[in-house]
Amino acid sequence: MHRSAPRLTRIFASAAIPVMLVVAGCSSDSGSGSDKTSGSGAASGSSTGAKPSAAAVEPAKFAKLPEPCKAITSKTVLALVPKVKNKAGTAGSSSDTSARGGCSWNGLEDKGVKGSNYRWLDVAFLRYESESGLGSGEKRAKEAYAKEVAKTKATEDAKNVKTSPATGVGDEATAIGYDLKKTDETFKYATVVARTGNVVVTLGYNGAGYAGAKTPDAADLMKDALTAAKEAAASVATANK
Repeated sequence: MHRSAPRLTRIFASAAIPVMLVVAGCSSDSGSGSDKTSGSGAASGSSTGAKPSAAAVEPAKFAKLPEPCKAITSKTVLALVPKVKNKAGTAGSSSDTSARGGCSWNGLEDKGVKGSNYRWLDVAFLRYESESGLGSGEKRAKEAYAKEVAKTKATEDAKNVKTSPATGVGDEATAIGYDLKKTDETFKYATVVARTGNVVVTLGYNGAGYAGAKTPDAADLMKDALTAAKEAAASVATANK
């Protein structure tokens, strides 16, 4: 190898803007429904002045999430991440796997004098429960979806940001592509934010060429990201059969 160990260390340090941050930032959105409903029986039949109970909200469509590291097929992972370090994926930490979860894969394909290709792929899931006072799970997921799209479009130092609808991915989806300069290389990013029922799915895919390797084509990168995003969104319904 003509590259030093510190060089490879910098390469693997330049992973994607971690979608897992989405997972960590929503711990207050789910799992608290039982505390809010504990007083529902306070009014007895003999209480003439009891207030009517709040209108019931529509039940959430999906009750659980898929296993994040199995939400994208091994065939797709190997195609998108050459020389992947761990094809089984690295799961993100979660205190409530029914509400949030994520997984990531990365790899560096060394082509000798032709340089090296680096790729990073990750997926994150957020499930919203229906709660009185907050609304249905689908309503809450729609709000979270819009916020995630806006957040991705506003990625710090992103250049050439392009956004378009992503058809065929869940109930609604947006594709966001942009460039980001890291470790003296230009990384191409392709992010697909989708909503299926009461679940928000965020799929991130990025890459760069090192030591003479070509920078990934943005259109090709987004095409591959959409393939993976469709699998991830479909896995939610499969997990709830």
